[in-house]
Amino acid sequence: MADMMWAGRFTKQIDDKVNDFNSSIKFDSRMYKSDIEGSIAHAAMLGECGIIEKSESEKIIEGLKGILADIESGKLGFDPAAEDIHMFNESELTKRLGATGKRLHTSRSRNDQVAVDIRLYLRDEVKQIRAYVVELIETIFAIAEKNFETVMPGYTHMQRAQPITFAHHVLAYAQMLLRDIGRLDDAAKRMNVNPLGSCALAGTTYPINRQLTTELLGFDEVMGNSLDGVSDRDFCIELASAISILMMHLSRFSEEIILWCSWEFKFVELDDAFATGSSIMPQKKNPDVTELIRGKTGRVYGDLNTLLTMMKGTPLAYNKDMQEDKEAIFDAVDTVKLCLRTFIPMLATMRVIPENMRAAAAKGFINATDCADYLVKKGMPFRDAYKATGTLVHICIEKGLTLETLPLGEYKAVCDTFDEDVYEAISLDTCVMQRKSEGGPAPEAVKAQLAKLKEKLSALV
Repeated sequence: MADMMWAGRFTKQIDDKVNDFNSSIKFDSRMYKSDIEGSIAHAAMLGECGIIEKSESEKIIEGLKGILADIESGKLGFDPAAEDIHMFNESELTKRLGATGKRLHTSRSRNDQVAVDIRLYLRDEVKQIRAYVVELIETIFAIAEKNFETVMPGYTHMQRAQPITFAHHVLAYAQMLLRDIGRLDDAAKRMNVNPLGSCALAGTTYPINRQLTTELLGFDEVMGNSLDGVSDRDFCIELASAISILMMHLSRFSEEIILWCSWEFKFVELDDAFATGSSIMPQKKNPDVTELIRGKTGRVYGDLNTLLTMMKGTPLAYNKDMQEDKEAIFDAVDTVKLCLRTFIPMLATMRVIPENMRAAAAKGFINATDCADYLVKKGMPFRDAYKATGTLVHICIEKGLTLETLPLGEYKAVCDTFDEDVYEAISLDTCVMQRKSEGGPAPEAVKAQLAKLKEKLSALV
């Protein structure tokens, strides 16, 4: 009973089953550093404002620093019987400082304390995730620079559509990932406001200085409403949403790598260090990393849904439901970091097989649009050119030919506008090289795209 910081109102010892059910130390102990950082700022403010003696404030700060050092050195382990990380740190401080340690919680509630802790913790996590995304983008840049002229088929509906280059294809993911950085930055910005001083829900009668703790903790501003300060977790939801979109992009990229690795495509080969074998089939080389990322994407979506569902029916202000925020957002953070730090070296060591990409591009009539454009450039309306080219494709299929091998006589039988220069117009190299429009797959356009991407990334780093 005496060990419970909130004892006094109660006349019975809490049931062990309730204590275990209520406890969060198993998962919120990872916020020990953030909790101590927030407490140090709070103690400094109490001393500066004369709410407690300056000498006691200094003792509390030194005591907290000692606890932090002991945790990080392994000298002090977390007590599994502690209700949460806040109570663990405060109890340990009280053991060391006695009555002075008990003064730390003046003008503070665990409600605003946990709101501060999780913001501080996630703020640091966002920086780590962001750094991984930057590294992934730079890895993609390196691949693109080696493949400006690696021709491959572009797809719609998983059908060969038009010729592009591998550099053009992978840079599409770099564009997506840059937007992911923007979403992470937006989430971090809205997260970086100070709820400390909101107390339980209604502020405090003590003459606190919230601007001081805001400055000490590196927040941008004070949360303007004490109810809002302790009762929302939209910043967790927003971060989980940004992570979910990032995971979606990783999953799409993974899906393509899975296809490209297959014998049906064989556009790339993963390094042996980033693939696994079969327990029964000796020939197998499985892209398990990418398959796991695909699966873990659903897991992160579940974390986001957990947070949304948890918050949707909670009235103001704090409710114990909100303890569920940590496991969900921590899992989302841990999962995306695990995926990124595995995906990056896998991608960096992946071998591209240009000859297989080009061979695939040579099939499937992916130059049909260029054939139609050939007629348009000679004055024919596009819809008429489209119909004529469609007829030619049908003839090719019936005769087992391609547009490149179809005799000129067959062309002229469909449309007399065709001449010998059609073969140059529909060659794969021409089809790719002439697509110079901004954002297109021609090498010069892709190089310009890469230069802009590097400029954007440099501005963000």
